[in-house]
Amino acid sequence: MKPENARSRRFGAEGGPAAGLAVHDLRFRDRGPFSFHLVPGVCVGLTGPSGIGKSLLLRALADLDPHDGEVMLNGRLSSAFTGPQWRRQVGYLPAVSQWWHDTVAEHFPDDRVPLLAPSGLPADIGRRPVNHLSTGERQRLAILRLLGNRPRVLLLDEPTANLDQENALRMEALILEDLHARDAAALWVSHDLSLLARVAHRRLTWCRNEMLATPIGEAGPA
Repeated sequence: MKPENARSRRFGAEGGPAAGLAVHDLRFRDRGPFSFHLVPGVCVGLTGPSGIGKSLLLRALADLDPHDGEVMLNGRLSSAFTGPQWRRQVGYLPAVSQWWHDTVAEHFPDDRVPLLAPSGLPADIGRRPVNHLSTGERQRLAILRLLGNRPRVLLLDEPTANLDQENALRMEALILEDLHARDAAALWVSHDLSLLARVAHRRLTWCRNEMLATPIGEAGPA
């Protein structure tokens, strides 16, 4: 469940204008300009039609694709960071996770996989070859890898879409617990409005070339 104290925070206001991720006139691939603010301790849901560019938005925020405009973390421009420094603080979870070593543990600091018990994954999974994992196991491990980096902002591209209901709920709870414990901010992309009603404190709906604040539980503009 979403922590009650986070519900009372005002989107784009709590903690002052410099706290969290501030986005001003962001443009990328003929989309935008977009301006919004991700506030510490608050999960913002983002929904919109397939193909409109939600994944591209996350990649621009993570400084993986060319873009114009300003993106600031706690008052510092993204240009003040190297790419790896920025992405350690502004953590991006793509819809399909990437793996480049043979075994699971090699993808984690000190070969130790964090948060195994609450994720429901077996204790010995770190020793397993990545190519022996199921799609759902890879996705849960990708979430653990992201949380283990302790980013100040989470950019989540349908993080639980490939999970069964039990594991989806388990990982939703784990993400929200981490968000609350570290006072991090999150932008959670999903087409599932019932999921966003569970996890998000505020919601943005991308319609045509603008993002509209939409109350949780409403379908948003056509």
